[in-house]
Amino acid sequence: MNEMSLAELWVAIAFVVFVGILIYAGAHRAIASALDSRGQRISAELEEARRLKEEAQKLVAEFKRKQREAEAEAESIVTAAKAEAERLAAEAKAKLEDFVSRRTKMAEDKIAQAEHQAVADVKAIAAEAAAKAAEVLLGRAATGDVADRLISNAIGEVKTKLN
Repeated sequence: MNEMSLAELWVAIAFVVFVGILIYAGAHRAIASALDSRGQRISAELEEARRLKEEAQKLVAEFKRKQREAEAEAESIVTAAKAEAERLAAEAKAKLEDFVSRRTKMAEDKIAQAEHQAVADVKAIAAEAAAKAAEVLLGRAATGDVADRLISNAIGEVKTKLN
């Protein structure tokens, strides 16, 4: 045997003795126990992570449901607001049309009244002018008691016909 083989043999014997001492001292139980406890701890952490993941998924689903409800409610509010705005616009338009028609009617009534008043004023002025003209013409043409009677009759007749 050469020296290299002899060194390898002694290393192998030392290793077997070392492993034997470890087994005799119970190191394998300590290692197995440490590995088992680490495995249990990892298993517990995995279980906790799984539980937290399920809770997170439930929360996400709940928030998505609430978001859909809020969006639906917002949409209904917008729809109601649009309908209310349209109703108010129609109501305002109707009120405006009513206001304009009432104002137009009032203006037409005032115009008609002013027209009637103007016609009456013109008739009165024309009657008065005709009466004065008749009085002047008859005053020149007739004299005395007959003249006064004719003038009075003519003035009354002109006033009744023009009014």
